[in-house]
Amino acid sequence: MDDIYREQILEHARYPHNYGTLEGATCSHEEHNPLCGDRVRIDLLIADGVIADVRFSGRGCAISQASASLLTDAVKGMPVEAAKAYSKDDLLELIGIPLRTNPTRLKCALLPLKALKVGLYGVGYSHEDEDDDL
Repeated sequence: MDDIYREQILEHARYPHNYGTLEGATCSHEEHNPLCGDRVRIDLLIADGVIADVRFSGRGCAISQASASLLTDAVKGMPVEAAKAYSKDDLLELIGIPLRTNPTRLKCALLPLKALKVGLYGVGYSHEDEDDDL
């Protein structure tokens, strides 16, 4: 793993951006990884079709927490439709470390994206069938 990306992950895990709960959130969703115990909740404030503000809370490994920090930075100010289209590949590129060969770590990294998508699409959204396409 490239040292720059490793340091970025550790920095975001230690000092996460957008951490906390969001009063008056338009929608919220929490995802849990039963294999490792990671939990990530995403709170969104949507105004005029744009993610006006976003926060995350939860706990878990450095990768899940750093991923949530990076993802919330990326989607803040983004149109909802663009956030719905945000892909697994987009997030993995943002994280910048190779995780595809480690399925356990990949699930940790994608947990915040699952929480975001279910929050945006609603509770009826089933991400289980779309894990490869998130």
